[in-house]
Amino acid sequence: MTINSAEFQCSSPRADMCPQTDLPEYAFIGRSNVGKSSLINMLTGRNKLAMTSSTPGKTMLVNHFLINKEWYLVDLPGYGFALRGKREMDKLWNLISHYVLDRKQLTCLFVLIDIRHEPQQKDLQFLQFLGENGIPFAIIFTKADKISRQNIQRNVSSYLKELESSWEELPPHFITSATSKLGRDEVLDYIDSINKSL
Repeated sequence: MTINSAEFQCSSPRADMCPQTDLPEYAFIGRSNVGKSSLINMLTGRNKLAMTSSTPGKTMLVNHFLINKEWYLVDLPGYGFALRGKREMDKLWNLISHYVLDRKQLTCLFVLIDIRHEPQQKDLQFLQFLGENGIPFAIIFTKADKISRQNIQRNVSSYLKELESSWEELPPHFITSATSKLGRDEVLDYIDSINKSL
């Protein structure tokens, strides 16, 4: 897929305030500081489409970007940022869960996971939540440029093995680097293949 246009449309503080269209939506979510904004910018080829920040947990809204005037790329708030107060964490989870569970336009949720780390409990719990609710999703392993090829394979295998203990069928997964653009074509082609099947 070639990205010819990528335009910011709106930021919504609640799921029911998101744009009312019939276009498919591909949402991106992950733990804070997983490299979500950098990945979105890499996929769209726009350096400043999603604002990157050294401060974890900056995204507090549901951000819609219209791609090729055909589908939406949706930037969701990160989950699991422990420095937030409980009230703010509850508010964020309410926003995320309502979008994920109630948004009919959601076509696929991409869950971003930092490939440098062992399987994290918060990620596994979130994936379990998606599975229990029948939400279509795929995993994107980020920051592959930060570790060796050998460690990439070891960490991905470790993660998939962890999932196999409770999943009959593993979700699609992609290995990416925002720096080297590794995985860009694979992710975009996956979105394109879904769009063509709708």
